[in-house]
Amino acid sequence: MSYTAEILGVGTELLLGNIANTDAQMISEGLSALGINVYFHTVVGDNPPRLKSAVDIARSRADIIITTGGLGPTCDDLTKQVLAEAFGKKLIFHEPTAERIRSYFKNSIRTNNMTENNLQQAMLPEGCEIFENAWGTAPGCAFESGGKHVLMLPGPPMECRSMFINCAIPYLRRLSSEAIVSRAIRIFGIGESAVEDKLRDMMVSMSNPTLAPYAKEGEVMLRVTAKADNEELAVAMMEPVIARVRDIIGDRIYGIDVDTLENTVFDLLKEQQMTVATAESCTGGLLAKRLTDIPGSSAVFKGSVVAYASEIKNQVLGVPKTILEEHGAVSRPVAIAMAASVRRMMGADLAVAITGVAGPAKDERDNPVGTVFVALSAGGRHWCRALHLGADRSRIRIMSANHALDMIRRYLTGVEILPE
Repeated sequence: MSYTAEILGVGTELLLGNIANTDAQMISEGLSALGINVYFHTVVGDNPPRLKSAVDIARSRADIIITTGGLGPTCDDLTKQVLAEAFGKKLIFHEPTAERIRSYFKNSIRTNNMTENNLQQAMLPEGCEIFENAWGTAPGCAFESGGKHVLMLPGPPMECRSMFINCAIPYLRRLSSEAIVSRAIRIFGIGESAVEDKLRDMMVSMSNPTLAPYAKEGEVMLRVTAKADNEELAVAMMEPVIARVRDIIGDRIYGIDVDTLENTVFDLLKEQQMTVATAESCTGGLLAKRLTDIPGSSAVFKGSVVAYASEIKNQVLGVPKTILEEHGAVSRPVAIAMAASVRRMMGADLAVAITGVAGPAKDERDNPVGTVFVALSAGGRHWCRALHLGADRSRIRIMSANHALDMIRRYLTGVEILPE
């Protein structure tokens, strides 16, 4: 059976824009990997009648309703009460949950002054499967009623994510006798519309496995999903699809089932026992941050120079004044000089440099916003990409770092370093 789900975010703070609904994004990604279709996201405030109305609508159009938020101890935490009433369930006090809450306050928060309203969280729908909260106080739960499955998760993102992964996903997997397996094809250097154009006929003709594109920040992900009697068969069904996509998209694919472009580069550097250094101008250290966010990055990352001003490019990186004066700070020769210099300074096997105009205005050489040069220095050779990345400052910085990582990835895998 193919299930559909609706995600129902509960909380006035979501409607006011005080916080972003990252829970819904995370859950949607997880459901997609399970082969569960998400057709609607709904957000409703802490108002029982409006919440009841949203639940009634959701149950009319979805097989699975997943709520986030409203499970806490305060008077506006009414999700369990409203959902239980909507599905004709009594709320029952669950003593083991109450004891776990008392223990959490005593051992984790280190206080014996727990207020009694916290025990409201131990009131749970009769017959439900309880999701213990090892990351906070409010338990989640799941139950089935009239062919509909209801899952309630806490709102705080860390608690919601942990409970979804450890409790909700195993519950949802049990709903089908089939194994549902997904694999992610990660692509950089070609946009979502171009990917879709190349693969449209293939995607339209497929039913099992399925192939769907997802635009990520600065890249594209293709998700291949198969349903079969067992996981091994589902994996085997996907192999020809992945092979065909590789043939069509080629070396724009940087990995299968990998997390990020920087993780791919980190793994390649580590495997080849090589080190990298960076010199950054318009990205302001973003590339170095992305690399050093990875645990163990000290094994491959030597260091970085953020040379924002031209005099720093000259005085710290040693870019000759003659090159800066003749070509300007945003130029191919300067990017190459920055990369070569930081590689020597840091004693790295390879280095990348980024210099460009992130805005809000043109530079003194009349280079438009979005003009960026990314250079790679390695093995006694130099490569440089000249990029035109539009006018959005955040996108310019992200895409510049992505191009630097892609150039490293290509060098380490022996693939042509495209000039773009």
